[in-house]
Amino acid sequence: MKLGILVNSDRHLSAIVGLTRTAVARGHSVQIFAMDSGTRLLEEAAYRDLAALDGVSMSYCDHSAKELEVNTTAVPENIECSSQFSNAAMHHNADKVLVL
Repeated sequence: MKLGILVNSDRHLSAIVGLTRTAVARGHSVQIFAMDSGTRLLEEAAYRDLAALDGVSMSYCDHSAKELEVNTTAVPENIECSSQFSNAAMHHNADKVLVL
């Protein structure tokens, strides 16, 4: 199964980490897109570390991050700085999408 996680809040880091790790451990792929205040999680190592897991792809809305002045200097290259197009693609390709 392809699981999409739309992160539009910075309030659910532990749930995002737990859901992602559990899904990958069960053989599912996970695509995560952060927007709005969810881009603030880019400043959290536990969130960024998810991109290193096999089966996980991550991207974020550049506009949201800039608007909220999120520090993206520590964001690794495997987390794509993107646009809402990545959000739309995630919704199109995922079997299920969770919004947190």
